[in-house]
Amino acid sequence: MHETKIKHLTYDQEKAYFHIIPYFCKGCGLCREKCPSSVLVWSETLGVYGTPTVMPKDEESCIACSICQMVCPDCAIVIEKKKKKKNR
Repeated sequence: MHETKIKHLTYDQEKAYFHIIPYFCKGCGLCREKCPSSVLVWSETLGVYGTPTVMPKDEESCIACSICQMVCPDCAIVIEKKKKKKNR
């Protein structure tokens, strides 16, 4: 049996970890269109069809709403929210 490992890229954001799986991304841009904060930009990384994938434009702009994950038709985006730090 041959095991295939699918690679993903992780961007450490202030409120979440933004994971993109280029193997699944076809570069349709729905995530960019629906992002309420206009966080996503085209990256240098190519997706499954040789089209650019997305990435957050900086470390602070993502509000971790997960809309990009919800609208992605190919499940290429995963938003992993960070736990809030308690102030003591």
